[in-house]
Amino acid sequence: MKKSLVVFFCLMIMKSYNAQTLDDLYSRSNLGMQSISVTLGGDFIVTGTFAAFVTERIDQFITRIHTEAKEISLRNISDPVMLEKVNTELKKYSMRNIRLLRNNGEEIKIDLEMYHIDGNLTNNPYLKNDDVIIFPAVDTERNFFSITGAVNRPGKYAFVDGDELGTAIKLAMGLNPAYRDITTAEISRLSYDGQTMSSEIVNVNDDIKLERGDRIIIQAVETQKKDFKVSVYGEVNSPGEIPITKNSTSLRDVIYSAGGLTENASLKRARLFAGNSLQVLLEKQFGIKINQSSFLQNEELLQAFMELENRLMYRMSNITEEDTAYFFLENYIRLVNQTGSVDFQNLLNDSSNTYVVKDGDIIFIPQKENVIYVFGQVRNAGKIKFIDGKDYSYYLDQAGGVGEYAQDEIMLIKHSSREWISLEDNKVQIEDGDFIWVPRSSSHSFNYYVQAVGNYLGIVGSAATIILLLIQLGK
Repeated sequence: MKKSLVVFFCLMIMKSYNAQTLDDLYSRSNLGMQSISVTLGGDFIVTGTFAAFVTERIDQFITRIHTEAKEISLRNISDPVMLEKVNTELKKYSMRNIRLLRNNGEEIKIDLEMYHIDGNLTNNPYLKNDDVIIFPAVDTERNFFSITGAVNRPGKYAFVDGDELGTAIKLAMGLNPAYRDITTAEISRLSYDGQTMSSEIVNVNDDIKLERGDRIIIQAVETQKKDFKVSVYGEVNSPGEIPITKNSTSLRDVIYSAGGLTENASLKRARLFAGNSLQVLLEKQFGIKINQSSFLQNEELLQAFMELENRLMYRMSNITEEDTAYFFLENYIRLVNQTGSVDFQNLLNDSSNTYVVKDGDIIFIPQKENVIYVFGQVRNAGKIKFIDGKDYSYYLDQAGGVGEYAQDEIMLIKHSSREWISLEDNKVQIEDGDFIWVPRSSSHSFNYYVQAVGNYLGIVGSAATIILLLIQLGK
């Protein structure tokens, strides 16, 4: 039964072909392994006469010859920079305005770029014996048109005599359905000397003849249906990327969408960073494509960004060498903390307070630790369990006491504001998450003092010389 069905369907398929088609299929199947001669000329990776198969279309043949020639050309290049450069150059050949010359005198214009878009085999015929394929010169600086705006593949394309606006839109893979009400295009055209430009607004359906160098903008109101999002990390129930609106999603909404806070969330130490500005600069200046999480984890990228920004900020300054380190620290904080101070406790507890987040913002909510951080000149620096009401001396004792070279002026750094407060009067309230810093007293070598005295004596000597000269001049 199954065999009868197969025979039946084969007979039905054969009936759908006419005799000429069957003859053509039969002849090509029998001659499939027979070779023919095809000549390549013009601006191509290699020129000359090559063997082709009668079953090959022009696109298959060109791709095969190009691949083989490129492999041979790159085989003996070991330098990676040169290899990349040569590889890039070898990729360049025109896909449009190719001339196919038959041995009977027929000439066919081939547009492989259009074939790759619409699949029309008119632009990709079978090869015949003694065919000649001529490639035009590649000159994208002069023989071009560009198309941008509401199309699927904006870019610069090789110009061919006879191109129309519809050709350009087709090569750009059509109008982009993400845009609404696309009806007009603007065609800008430079004069031959490049000094004047004319612009014309036309209907996208008009058969407008193009000229070399035309620049086309398919006009449409920019869609705002974009992938606006923020990243939330830390103590929320569903951390990750949260979709938001362009300009109206509040911080409260984001935390809610992230599943809300966990029991261990510390709003006192929560932070909001304007991560999108960092991402854009890294991509524009360094060509690095990143997502928010990789940026947070990549110290090398952050340092490269900071180096660039510091140089730009420092270029026209008049700050002294002593102020440089402090300036770079402040500039670092400015870049990473562009949103300023955000009071998470107030924003999340007060429903009337609607702080709006922006695309690319990064929200980090750390875990409650209920500790005081003691570091610097103490014997056992680290975290000490917070006990309400205890003063700084308690935490110093828990850290093993101060070291031999500790300064007297011990500082409290508040967890929320990062304000430095002296603990000399012992009246400052210590809160969960605060830092206690015990600085080191300054110590200098004998050579330091010798050099300092020498510098002082040099200044005094110079001053004395000037005074003597003034006295002599006054006589």
